Amino acid sequence: MPREYRTIQEVSGPLMLVRGVSGVTYDELGEIELENGETRRCKVLEIDGGNALVQLFEPSTGINLDTSKVRFLGRPMELGVSSDMLGRVFDGLGRPIDGGPEILPDERRDINGLPMNPAARAYPEEFIETGISAIDGLNTLVRGQKLPIFSASGLPHSQLAAQIARQAKVRGTDEPFAVVFAAMGITFEEAHFFQQSFTESGAIDRTVLFVNLANDPAVERIATPRMALTAAEYLAFEKNMHVLVIMTDITNYADALREISAARKEVPGRRGYPGYMYTDLASIYERAGRQKGRKGSITMIPILTMPEDDKTHPIPDLTGYITEGQIILSRELYQKGIQPPIDVLPSLSRLKDKGIGEGKTRADHANTMNQLFAAYARGKNAKELMIILGEAALTDIDKLYAKFADEFEEKYVNQGYNTDRSIEETLDLGWDLLRILPRTELKRIKEEFLDEYYEKKS
Repeated sequence: MPREYRTIQEVSGPLMLVRGVSGVTYDELGEIELENGETRRCKVLEIDGGNALVQLFEPSTGINLDTSKVRFLGRPMELGVSSDMLGRVFDGLGRPIDGGPEILPDERRDINGLPMNPAARAYPEEFIETGISAIDGLNTLVRGQKLPIFSASGLPHSQLAAQIARQAKVRGTDEPFAVVFAAMGITFEEAHFFQQSFTESGAIDRTVLFVNLANDPAVERIATPRMALTAAEYLAFEKNMHVLVIMTDITNYADALREISAARKEVPGRRGYPGYMYTDLASIYERAGRQKGRKGSITMIPILTMPEDDKTHPIPDLTGYITEGQIILSRELYQKGIQPPIDVLPSLSRLKDKGIGEGKTRADHANTMNQLFAAYARGKNAKELMIILGEAALTDIDKLYAKFADEFEEKYVNQGYNTDRSIEETLDLGWDLLRILPRTELKRIKEEFLDEYYEKKS
């Protein structure tokens, strides 16, 4: 039976100091019993001899230092996992909030799982179709990859996240596919949007939602992505499912980390974030991947908003080091009405070459991808030159490239949030755009593909 302590020394905001404890360990769960019998939960943040510093999950209002009791439960935070989780909505601590019954778990798992052993990893190389041309055609997502989306305040990353969750699929296989969606620090309106979007499209049946609202405690926000990954690991490696984990918003998670660090009076690092934020983010991101000898996989799309649109801010900076590329949303494209406003030139998927080509997408994919990148980059340069010197300063071929850039944004990138394009439709659309340019300009495409696709009229 857990030992009770009446030695609460101090309560300061979300933190509480308990003296004279023994056998208590880091990250252990505890319960605080108030004088009126009400119980609140807490988690051990730090142990110093017989002193335990704990983080409260609920407000500290009403805790009396003399009469309140603390019990430590001898276990870390756990999640009861089962395949019955599919189609359900939970809060950030894994409790159902959709009005349904409690989950009867097959087992209970410590949410602080371990990053995947590099020696046990299988190389990601299977194409995941999101139905979004700017991703599938140019920055391809591969099964087992970690591909973040870098957004900014006011940009429609929520709509993009919901679209990916609804449309994503593994081609050429009938193996089960699931989505685990973790929302951290979002508003009630955003939470309602996600639930409604998944329910209306039917995607809720293959989705597990963990929702942490903006007014929930910071310590719950720290637990939410780990809850989601624990559920994903169970579905992937016990139930042999392909699992796509989408997390929004990592910036809210990092801010909660900073809040707790400041409350503990730790020495701050860059922009006030704790010096261990890189390690903390890596402990989340590195739980994604494929394992040798296992059918299932975890593919991760973390979404973050860059404060002040700054790519060098610690959160996108550290995320970029750990993950395999980034999809960047552009405020300029958003103001033009492009949906989704994906800026393809600075975006990058480091594993895209592994998931495309014959037998995976189509033999011409790599060539057309490189040519579209090159043509769009030259078209953007031509448009900038036109602004400075006027259209009369451009050559006829530069005018064609400028036209290509406009058409590319309007037809290829701008597909809306309800259009699900197959990879064949995306590649054919790319060829339609490349026909704006003379065949002699398409120097990055093999002659055999030009013969087959360029001459074929749509």
